[in-house]
Amino acid sequence: MSETVRISIADATDLIYDALTASGATEAQARPTAVALANAEAEGQVGHGFSRLEDYAAQVRSGKINRGAEITVNALRPASILVNADCGFAYPALDTAISALIPIAKEMGIAVAAVGNSHHCGALSMQVEKLANAGLIGMMFTNAPKAIAPWGSHQPLFGTNPIAFSVPRAKVNPLVIDLSLSKVARGKVMNAKKQGKPIPEGWALDGNGNPTTDADAALAGTMLPIGDAKGAALALMVEILAAPLTGSAFSYEAGSFFTAEGVPPRVGQTLIAIRPNSDGTGFADRLEELLGAILELDGARLPGARRLTAIADTQSNGLNVPKRYLDTARMLSQRV
Repeated sequence: MSETVRISIADATDLIYDALTASGATEAQARPTAVALANAEAEGQVGHGFSRLEDYAAQVRSGKINRGAEITVNALRPASILVNADCGFAYPALDTAISALIPIAKEMGIAVAAVGNSHHCGALSMQVEKLANAGLIGMMFTNAPKAIAPWGSHQPLFGTNPIAFSVPRAKVNPLVIDLSLSKVARGKVMNAKKQGKPIPEGWALDGNGNPTTDADAALAGTMLPIGDAKGAALALMVEILAAPLTGSAFSYEAGSFFTAEGVPPRVGQTLIAIRPNSDGTGFADRLEELLGAILELDGARLPGARRLTAIADTQSNGLNVPKRYLDTARMLSQRV
């Protein structure tokens, strides 16, 4: 088992920030990215945390991530905006989109933000949670480099194309649902590769369409979709919402999230924010009635319960990170 080290969220954020700026990222690009990676670790989303740092830094140095990205916002309609990430990191572009989206949704009742020419956006949970914390229902869709085959084929065409949903609650944390349309996020396979570990059977197929437990073979093959044919159909739906709607690359056109070589990913993200009615429908009370009915069932729990437990543990005890990832971060932070 690889050695792990405890580190506070604040120290982890600063370390990631130092590594990114030493690699050439600007403060405006590096700070929200560091916050997102540290928070992903705090949620237990290790495939979106420190394991991404070395790849991010290499892509900044190679120019695959645009270190001088200029984020622009265009209002297309009263309730829709288009944000151009300019091939920089996704996180500052998403911050820009969400900041613009919240007041529009509160005024209009619903609003949509399309983020184009973007990059890997990590755990979607923390993005939709920002909308819920502002009193809005949030939805988010993103595509990713090809990893899932259309049903009946073993040639990848769609990304893992995750989706997320959040809803505010009156007296407790928002309900947050975040899921990849592959059986597991592809970042977990990359994390296994970097730690020299096998992956469980049922996650992926190799390039010949055969089940594999080898992370390298899985990355060269395809991820299995949730729900088989239904999951592949959902991946198509997300592809449409994330790529042509935002003016971004299709998954089969996108550059890799993992390598410094090749073209920028240029993927897209779409966010939808809805203001729940405060009168007439009894939304808040009806929501709690539904969630309470779930919790009354033997053994049932709400989606996101483990995430909240992980966050609470991290706030008390800090992050538990593989030492090799911290060593890499410290090495990167000392680059000249």
